[in-house]
Amino acid sequence: MRYFVSLHKIELMKYWILLFGLLFIAEGLDAQKRKGVEYSTDVLMFAPPAAGFVKSLVQKDYTGMKQLMLGAATNLAACYILKYAVKKERPDHSDNHAFPSNHTSVAFQGAAFLQKRYGWKWGIPAYLLSAYVGWGRTYCKQHDWWDVLGGMVIGIGAAYIYTRPLAERCTLNVSPSLLDGEHPGVHVSLVF
Repeated sequence: MRYFVSLHKIELMKYWILLFGLLFIAEGLDAQKRKGVEYSTDVLMFAPPAAGFVKSLVQKDYTGMKQLMLGAATNLAACYILKYAVKKERPDHSDNHAFPSNHTSVAFQGAAFLQKRYGWKWGIPAYLLSAYVGWGRTYCKQHDWWDVLGGMVIGIGAAYIYTRPLAERCTLNVSPSLLDGEHPGVHVSLVF
């Protein structure tokens, strides 16, 4: 047992060293290279969900594929509804669709799916890549940390709603409501 714990800690340390190495290298980038980081986040945001899709396809895990797709649809719907409802200006003043970070939510939704469906062996690298995407969006002045945090919460939440085992043991209810009898809202409850 002691050998297993030590081996597990070494594996986790490798991931943390990789993450901090990426962040250290990225901090040395100057303003000219922001476009490169922006382009990399545009591409890498799809890596975790694509990995989940390919893993599900290779293993013929059609239930997992369905869970991934349901989570992705919920994630995108929530993000776009919020983007157009909140109308928060981006740090670079390019438009009013900063909150939440869609790039971050897509990456974290895929990472949470991989972790929940296939375990931490798949989840840790996907979460590290998603963290880079979130960092990159702030570095490129497309979002601030609140936008990234909001995207992360929405992405992980969308994946956890549908991905086994949570979806089998919980009941999710979403219904329209009126707050104070006049303000439209949405009531969401999750029963464990």
